[in-house]
Amino acid sequence: MLKILNTRIFFNLASHKSKYFFYKQMETINIKKEDNEAQVKISQEIHDENVEKRYNEIMSITSECIQPDELKLKLLQKRKLICYDGFEPSGRMHIAQGLLKSHIVNTLTNNGCTFIFWIADWFAQLNNKMSGDLNKIKKVGQYFIEVWKSCGMNMENVQFMWASDEINKNPDKYWSTVIDISRSFNINRIKRCLTIMGRTEGEDNYCSQILYPCMQCADIFFLNVDICQLGTDQRKVNMLAREYCDIKKIKKKPVILSHGMLPGLLEGQEKMSKSDENSAIFMDDNEADVNRKIKKAYCPPNVIESNPIFAYAKTIIYPHYKEFSLARKEKNGGKYVNKMCNHS
Repeated sequence: MLKILNTRIFFNLASHKSKYFFYKQMETINIKKEDNEAQVKISQEIHDENVEKRYNEIMSITSECIQPDELKLKLLQKRKLICYDGFEPSGRMHIAQGLLKSHIVNTLTNNGCTFIFWIADWFAQLNNKMSGDLNKIKKVGQYFIEVWKSCGMNMENVQFMWASDEINKNPDKYWSTVIDISRSFNINRIKRCLTIMGRTEGEDNYCSQILYPCMQCADIFFLNVDICQLGTDQRKVNMLAREYCDIKKIKKKPVILSHGMLPGLLEGQEKMSKSDENSAIFMDDNEADVNRKIKKAYCPPNVIESNPIFAYAKTIIYPHYKEFSLARKEKNGGKYVNKMCNHS
């Protein structure tokens, strides 16, 4: 699929050069020790080159980090960090869930992290995915796992955990956390998180959908997560977890690493839609499907902002191929090669 994209995607894409922003220094921060008697000072320049390298590589896959200084501190602890992403098994897997996610996971596991996929089967049922049929939801979850295995994801430090199974192993711990979170925030604060489900605050929501953000927040503490690595569309509930830490004075606050959402292929689509077949490239699309969708995609000449083709190039093609070549007639400039290895 990558080869198909690489040969078809760039027929009218303008050249664009950018670079990673490497973090050479960080502000001095003070962190209270567990006994609250001493303080540890992190100097402006971190001398551990390995930590700096890991930090830069991890930052290269994120569009937002909350907070960078906390991430560097965790890396200095020289232990495997636990990263997690939860997903609802629902429908076909699109290219962002497949190839983009594989690149993100590989980057994290190559830099000393363990990645947990929280297969949110009960959450999908709460959100009425697959008409709430748990058996169908589980089959779709297995399909997702097999696609990831086949598209280049390194499974050595990856764990797949089914939410229903793990919660049933320790229900007291999980549900007591859910209850405590629900008691810590008012209904308006929880409703602001409903966008994580693709819902809006103003909708006539079921009670189950109000429960959903409290459960997703509880997942983070149930799994003892260091890093929440989800899309920017999940930011609100991840911030809810950090607020909960402040309320309860929990010292281990999760770092949020959010990746940007890959836009839909059609004009004005901020994210891909599974309900619109022409909006996304799916992992099981054949070559003809990919060609047709790319040819119909919104790609105005010399425009990079809000250009889905450029977004595909930056997030899907370059991490794998580092360049693309474009065959053009001589009157149109001849053969064109772009080696945009570094991008932000």
